[in-house]
Amino acid sequence: MIHSIGNACSSGEKRVRMPAVAGAFYPAKADTLRKMIASFMSDASSVEPDKEVQAVIVPHAGYVYSGAIASKAIKAIPADAAYKRIFLLGPSHRVAFDGASVNGAFGSYATPLGEVQVDKEACDALLRADTVFTYVPEAHVREHCLEVQLPLLQVHLRDVPPIVPIIIGTQDLAKLRRIAQALQPYFTSDNLFVISSDFSHYPSYEDANRVDKATGEAIESGSLRKFLDALEMNAREGVPQLLTGACGQSPIAVLLLLMEGRKDLQVRHLAYCNSGDAVYGDKDRVVGYHAFSIVKKAEADAFSLTGEERAQLLQIARKSIDYALARRTDLPYDSTKMSLVLQQHCGAFVTLHKGGKLRGCIGNLVGYKPLYQTVSSMARAAAFEDPRFYPIEESEMKDIDIEISVLSPLRKIQSIDEFQLGRHGIYIIKGEHRGTFLPQVAGETGWTKEEFLGHCARDKAGLAWNGWRDAELYVYEAIVFGE
Repeated sequence: MIHSIGNACSSGEKRVRMPAVAGAFYPAKADTLRKMIASFMSDASSVEPDKEVQAVIVPHAGYVYSGAIASKAIKAIPADAAYKRIFLLGPSHRVAFDGASVNGAFGSYATPLGEVQVDKEACDALLRADTVFTYVPEAHVREHCLEVQLPLLQVHLRDVPPIVPIIIGTQDLAKLRRIAQALQPYFTSDNLFVISSDFSHYPSYEDANRVDKATGEAIESGSLRKFLDALEMNAREGVPQLLTGACGQSPIAVLLLLMEGRKDLQVRHLAYCNSGDAVYGDKDRVVGYHAFSIVKKAEADAFSLTGEERAQLLQIARKSIDYALARRTDLPYDSTKMSLVLQQHCGAFVTLHKGGKLRGCIGNLVGYKPLYQTVSSMARAAAFEDPRFYPIEESEMKDIDIEISVLSPLRKIQSIDEFQLGRHGIYIIKGEHRGTFLPQVAGETGWTKEEFLGHCARDKAGLAWNGWRDAELYVYEAIVFGE
């Protein structure tokens, strides 16, 4: 039990880095802290662990603001994962310095839940690897961005391995590349990288949602260039009160550099909110919070779309509706300019929203035509043939947002243990009854796995609530993107 908060204490040879923000960013009492985190984890029912998680991006604000989002990132990690060490990377909030500070001066970090050991050997190896790594004591003494991740890891992981605490104080791309090069040998399935970052700082609620959407989509692409371009674009727009688009942009940049050339890795966006969504937050000046996991692709995940291909499909979807409204008979695309990926036969859904509310959704689970043709057909069907809504009118188009879900091939499962909520869509077949829910429905509703299946059976397939239990079940994954 830890009763006091201070900078450090020592016991013989061992130095312990004591908590700096317990009682401020999170509860100082162990029981209260554990109950709060357990409640966050329980509420994160839409997230199930991936088999192989290489890294997570986690917010670091006070738990009352960002704890629910942070818990979704941590929950994506398998609780029984056996990592050798955890690399904690975060930005410097209190001290200016040019490089990366590795804290191997302490034998452990303490929280109200106990101590987490420091991998001093790995810290020393980084200090020897490149002079870009130093030890700046002031960068760690009162810094909160790494500390707040520890209680979450302590509650979720069965065994917490030693940590390598790194605070990054530079935004120089050449230095960030050197940091990544030194970390590259450790960027394997044996180790977990926890990247600590909040996002937009202090714009209005509406501006934060827009700015953070652009930044989040850039990160999801896995491209460092797109991430830096998104930050620059947000800065150029002159958004009132926007101080930064991502306070942890340097640690995120290091992660994206580590991912360069790694076709086996995929970024998954898990959740977003901002401080204006919290009970104690206001909507005039907010901070944005994203949660991401970086996972090893399964073979079924090999299909991917570039940012240009996604933009092309969104343009085709919108032009298809516009052409139909204008009664044009020419095609809304040039088939000679389609990449090989867009010529593949894939299932796809097109979803239309107006003012944040559903305005139409139609799709095919199985690709009978090239993807670009399927998207074109489904866009028109969503606009004019969804029986739940009256047809789209031309005057509405300026308020319509388009989302596309490109689907992987269907895979039959024998047990719901094979179904991962939030990652998989479900397709239920029983006789003439058929129904499906896309993967993202889990995040939108917050249903448990059984509620997800029950609603699909009853509301989509026309079966009883438990009708899925003796039906054929198929899963698929979706690449989801929108305007």
